[in-house]
Amino acid sequence: MDDDEDLDELLDEVEKKFCRNVSVAASARGGGTSEPGGARRLRNPVEQISSITEDIDELLEELVDEHGGFHQSEREKLPKEPRAEQKPPSQSGGRKCCPVFVGGCSVTNGVGTATSKRSCDQLRCISCDFRVLMFDDCEWDSSCDYLFLRNNVPDRQKLRAKLKKRRGFRAYACQCSWFSSSSSSEPTDLRVQPQLRWVCGKHQD
Repeated sequence: MDDDEDLDELLDEVEKKFCRNVSVAASARGGGTSEPGGARRLRNPVEQISSITEDIDELLEELVDEHGGFHQSEREKLPKEPRAEQKPPSQSGGRKCCPVFVGGCSVTNGVGTATSKRSCDQLRCISCDFRVLMFDDCEWDSSCDYLFLRNNVPDRQKLRAKLKKRRGFRAYACQCSWFSSSSSSEPTDLRVQPQLRWVCGKHQD
């Protein structure tokens, strides 16, 4: 017997059982049940519904056991849904400068510390959220302003319009700030330049 025939039989059994209960309930609603002495007692509608519901539940349990129920061993054979592989949280490697220094071309780039004053080449601005660009052997012209940077960063070619060649210097700029570091061998600590909202964006090991 195929699946369609099994389903038809199940529906027939439910229909017969349900219709029989409805018929019984209808007759109870029509005149109630007879009692000795000719008295008639009306059946509580809530009790009728409860009785029908219980009968349907019992029938469904029987049908599931006979036709559609799964034994424990059969459930274990069913393929399990693949679980999403949990990846460990990404551990971003790298080190940050502390404190952060900037310097001219003569200053070595790298991770800056209190004892190793290196110029940070991974600067990012926390104000405009742009990476800070660097130009070796250059300084900013006095005509450079916020509007110019706003319109041209990060296009390095356009920014050169406001740069002047100067040996040993290094020009820095984001979209809202700019700074020219001299050729001095001593780097500049950004803590003494509060107008520059630049932080180290981490150096990869």
